[in-house]
Amino acid sequence: MIAEFGHFALLLALTASLVQAFGGLLAGHRMNPRLAGLAGSAADIALIGCLVAFAALMSAYIRSDFSVANVAQNSHTLKPMIYKIAGTWGNHEGSMVLWCLVSALFAWMLARTPGTLRWSLKARAVGVQGLVGAATLAYLIFASNPFARLDPAPLQGADLNPLLQDPALAAHPPFLYLGYVGSSVVFSLAVAALLEGRVDAAWARWVRPWALASWMFLTVGIGLGSYWAYYELGWGGWWFWDPVENASFMPWLLGAALLHSAIVTEKRGALASWTILLAILTFSLALLGTFLVRSGVLTSVHAFALDPERGMWILLILAVFTGGALALYAWRGPSLGSDKGLFAPVSREGALVINNLFLTVATATVLVGTLYPLAGEAIFKQALSVGPPYFNLTFTPLMAIVLVVLPIAPFLAWKRADLMGAMQRLWVAGALAAAACALAIAFAGGKALAAVGFGLGVWLVCGAIAEVADRVKVGQVPAAQSLRRLGTMPRSAWGMALAHMGVGIFTLGAVAETQLRIEHTASVPLGGTTTFAGYTARLENLTSIDGPNYYADRGTVVVTRAGSDEVVTLYPERRFYPAARMPTTEVGLRHELLGDLYVALGDPAEIDGAMQWTLRLYYNPLVSFIFGGVLIMAIGGLVSLTDRRLRIGAPQPARKTAGTAAEPA
Repeated sequence: MIAEFGHFALLLALTASLVQAFGGLLAGHRMNPRLAGLAGSAADIALIGCLVAFAALMSAYIRSDFSVANVAQNSHTLKPMIYKIAGTWGNHEGSMVLWCLVSALFAWMLARTPGTLRWSLKARAVGVQGLVGAATLAYLIFASNPFARLDPAPLQGADLNPLLQDPALAAHPPFLYLGYVGSSVVFSLAVAALLEGRVDAAWARWVRPWALASWMFLTVGIGLGSYWAYYELGWGGWWFWDPVENASFMPWLLGAALLHSAIVTEKRGALASWTILLAILTFSLALLGTFLVRSGVLTSVHAFALDPERGMWILLILAVFTGGALALYAWRGPSLGSDKGLFAPVSREGALVINNLFLTVATATVLVGTLYPLAGEAIFKQALSVGPPYFNLTFTPLMAIVLVVLPIAPFLAWKRADLMGAMQRLWVAGALAAAACALAIAFAGGKALAAVGFGLGVWLVCGAIAEVADRVKVGQVPAAQSLRRLGTMPRSAWGMALAHMGVGIFTLGAVAETQLRIEHTASVPLGGTTTFAGYTARLENLTSIDGPNYYADRGTVVVTRAGSDEVVTLYPERRFYPAARMPTTEVGLRHELLGDLYVALGDPAEIDGAMQWTLRLYYNPLVSFIFGGVLIMAIGGLVSLTDRRLRIGAPQPARKTAGTAAEPA
């Protein structure tokens, strides 16, 4: 009965979402507050329905109710409890229940959050959000029913994909959906503004926290997925320009552009039409990513479902919402006042426009590289592939320009600025970046890309520190006064500095890991040794172990470094999950600040009459900087969200006179 109750709750949520959409849109059109109240009440009911449905599905997983087809296909009685719970969203149908729950939660927050936004605009936004929720709920109920029954019920389930039985992958989808669905709120606010034909500072102030929250959650979700790929797949890398990786990366890039564009719209009243377009495209790319993951049109280790029929449903949702929003934009966009707030090329606005331009073009290059194989197969009837060389050649130079401009923008005033004056305040950062380039050339074998990358990373980190130092006037006022200024600095300024510093730390790690990584593969017998990167690795032992729902061969690999007494023992495994009939690799990993030792155990083979095992060994320098930088970026977003001025209900701050030093964003 619990499954049927969950299915009924989904139908209730769908009905409530349709009422929410009808009430909100009609309230804005007829200027009827009573209909707006109806939309808010419907949002309450939709949230309750989605909560009940999600709880019902989780209950079925916890109880191992194999009469529910979804549970039978993705769970097993021997699976650890944490993965039974994570199995709720570790599959196509369950993940869509989570999507609908997050969508209903955000619709409820949008409807119930007090603030200064015009009630008619807010009602329209709640109505559009209701349409988004109704579309995904209809897809879930009619094309991907998570509560479908099996009769007779099997005695045992097929188990969750072993690759997904991992703590990072248990947390990855919720954060990713918070980011994806968060962009739907920005989309709803953009469509509501188009329906009203008006964009102002109050609208931009509502957009910024939603856009920032969406970007922050996407950052965490992508970071968790990247970390999982690093230590779980046994490939020794953290990013491979996989199509599904790109699917989440593209809305992240456009979300970053949207954040910066919304700042200009709020502070100066400029770029209103462009901000609206970015809001539409960011959510459209989130829907596109959902389609790519679930349709089976692209092959990926990360793909959820291989069902073209259900993929067509998602493609239809994408076409309706994106096409409808872009048609509305073509009609109303030119009248949104994009000619307001004129500014000189050298200004805070100008720097943010450069940021937007190159982030958008970089997103377009990733989109082309991701979709080109589809177009090529449809047109030329042959399988085509686009690999890392394309992305490295097209994407990297564009992002390098963004990274060069990033530390300069906070030193520029609104409307008109002095570029030389800004650069003079950044001379220490520039000198340290140049020194980093020189050191990289000297110690990295003359690799030009490594030198440029290290220089950019140091430029970003030192630029963020210089920006904080300039705000508190270090060296310009007594130290005690600087400390007082530090304590009163706005949280949004702290958040911006942390996010920019995180990008710099990430850049240092990514450059070091991709340019300086050392790989070594060897076949060794028990007791045998192999050397690499100044290390000696010995396969000390091999034991068979039994896990809760798998059995494994566990190697004991002892690693010593030349000239050092330190001994590191790593335990790589080769696991096999009988229920899923699938092998996995668990790597032996030693995390250190300056680099990771990484060992994967391969297949055995008989060589010269003796059984030998393949060891894949890596030394990954500064890889901790990659994940640490992502974490710092996310923390920067969270710190900014706690700023009173970014809370939706906060009063509008007084604007500074044009041409004065820029206030923190």
